[in-house]
Amino acid sequence: MGTQLAPITPSIANRIERMLAIREATAAGDAFVRPAEQYDNGDEALYADKCGTYTKCIQQAGIGLVDLAAYNSFKTALNSGDEADFNNIILGGPRTLNGPQGGLAFDLQCRDSSQFLVPPAPPLASEEYATELVELYWASLLRDVAFTDYSTNATAINAANELTMMPMYKGPKDAMGKVTPDLLFRGGYPGETDGPYVSQFLLKPTCLGALPITQQYTTFKAGVDYMLDPASYQQVQNGISTGQVLQPAAKPLYLHDGRGLGAYTHNDVLYQAYFVAYLVLQTLNGIDCAVKDNAAPFNPGNPYIGNQTQNGFTTMGPPDFAATMAAVASEALKAVWYQKWYIHLRHRPEAGGALVYLAKTGHGGTVMGLPSNTVLTSDAVMQAHTKNTSYFLSQAFPEGSPAHPAYPTGHGTVAGACITVLKFFYDGATKIPNPVVPKNDGTQLLNYVGPDLTVNGELNKLAHNISFGHGIHPGIHWRSDTDTSIKLGEAVALSVLRDHARTYNEKFRVQLMKVDGTMATISNE
Repeated sequence: MGTQLAPITPSIANRIERMLAIREATAAGDAFVRPAEQYDNGDEALYADKCGTYTKCIQQAGIGLVDLAAYNSFKTALNSGDEADFNNIILGGPRTLNGPQGGLAFDLQCRDSSQFLVPPAPPLASEEYATELVELYWASLLRDVAFTDYSTNATAINAANELTMMPMYKGPKDAMGKVTPDLLFRGGYPGETDGPYVSQFLLKPTCLGALPITQQYTTFKAGVDYMLDPASYQQVQNGISTGQVLQPAAKPLYLHDGRGLGAYTHNDVLYQAYFVAYLVLQTLNGIDCAVKDNAAPFNPGNPYIGNQTQNGFTTMGPPDFAATMAAVASEALKAVWYQKWYIHLRHRPEAGGALVYLAKTGHGGTVMGLPSNTVLTSDAVMQAHTKNTSYFLSQAFPEGSPAHPAYPTGHGTVAGACITVLKFFYDGATKIPNPVVPKNDGTQLLNYVGPDLTVNGELNKLAHNISFGHGIHPGIHWRSDTDTSIKLGEAVALSVLRDHARTYNEKFRVQLMKVDGTMATISNE
């Protein structure tokens, strides 16, 4: 007599049919959302020489000028989406474009990339563009100044004074409407202006399983900047190495200045900071690597809170927390790559600095567009020239920016997505115990005394630390790249979480605070 099959119980019956119904209902719900009305800033159409458009690594014709035949080969590929056309783009050297076909990938865990709206970037001739470029010149001058020294540093004080006078400056200001040195290069989301510049999630020790982690990072030698002369600038724009190499600092340090944040993001795994933040949250109340019960409180909507018979694990537990961050990072990158390559094509700050160089050296007539006098006559540009004997925007890396358009930023979009996941799983109102601040030389951590710091505030700060650390401090991204990107990443993550909610057996209603201070609800009830 053969072995009898166990009867199918209701909990596992008809799984294939139920799975199909969930997938169809989720896909249909996402598909009914209309594609967003997408617009660029008009610079590509306005300037026939493409001086306001991203063209790095495409064959160049001069400073600020792309070879138009090469540019047409580039646009042919973007317009057709044909892999053969991408392989026929005319480049200026051996450096290749960074994944333009990634923007054509589809999403299976959330809405399509075309359904997320990103507003146009500030145009080249606008006051906002000029103001952002002024901020970047100041950041280049302050790259090696500890954040804790800003309040007494003469350059930081001058930077704050000049940015205060600029109506289009979008960074935070104090109650008197002034930019103070301590507010420089910060974001304006809830909690970001509280406490030290660097987020606690980039400072506090933690554990990866049984492996202790002390957050000291390899940085680069102070005072060494790049792309300050026409020859090296033009080599880099053509994708040709200058032969210069980064010089590491003598020893790992706690993150305490702009160069250190830039070094972190130069080599990071893109969602690394948020995975480490997850580890910190798992050890927030103690860092004994042998103890598993020191985690921050979970979001009050977690269905296992107070449960006397079960705990979350595969779903609504730590393995789910970590895996979901990786999932949203992937979807966020698809969304931002679509925006970068197929909508905005915004050029990099180094290209803006080249236009400043042309204007200040009497060659402004060689290009069709220039930034306004707000930047050309700024104290920031004057001081940069005094320091470097150059009008180019100094770069922290010899290769300058990555080989993809500036707007929005991948680091910022992944930041917005990953902090949203962490807010979904953890109680954002939790106060950070025993906060710290790095000593001004980065060699040790000191106790921080001041207003309470919360998980939500420090996650918001973390997103800007990483994205500005990647962008503003090294000179490769604009402020608006980050501010827009964090919101894009948040929107992607909320879409992923709402779609994923359908797949859980547990019923829950989770609320989390968005970066604009409003509440979002994720529920499958």
